[in-house]
Amino acid sequence: MSAVSEVGDSKGELKAVQAALGAEHAAVYGYGVVGGRVGEGRRTEARTAYDAHRARRDELQRAVRDLGGEPEPSAAAYALPFTVPDSAAAVRLATQLEERVAGVYSDLVRASTGARRGSAAEALREAAVRAARWRGGSVTFPGLAERPAPKA
Repeated sequence: MSAVSEVGDSKGELKAVQAALGAEHAAVYGYGVVGGRVGEGRRTEARTAYDAHRARRDELQRAVRDLGGEPEPSAAAYALPFTVPDSAAAVRLATQLEERVAGVYSDLVRASTGARRGSAAEALREAAVRAARWRGGSVTFPGLAERPAPKA
C-alpha cells in the first residue's frame, strides 16, 4: 500500500471516528431525556445504555487523538426528532438513538481495520441489541438503512 493511500485511508477513518463520536455525544444527551421520561420499569435499561454510550464516547475521543485529530466537543444541546412528553415517546427516542449509533458504527466498520474495526463491530452489535430491546423486535441488517424493494 502506498503512503498516499494510507493517508487517504487514515483521513477516512478519522472522519468516521469523528462521526461516531458525534453520534455518541448525541446519544448521551438523548438518554438524559429518555431517563427523565421513561417509565420506572425501564429506567435501569436507560441508565445502562447511558453509561455504555458515555464509555464509547470516551473511547472514541482517545481514538481521534490516536489518529492525530482533535475530538469534536459535545454541543450544549441537540435537537430531538420529536417531542418526548411521556414514556412511549421516550422509548421511541431510545430506539432512534440506537439506530443512528448503529448506522455510524456501520460506517466506521467499513472505514477502519484491525482492533478499531473489531471495536466498531462490537459497538454496532451492542447498539443493534439495545435498539431491538427498545423496539421489541429486530431488523434484518442493523446499521444499514432499509431500502425499498425494486419495482417490477
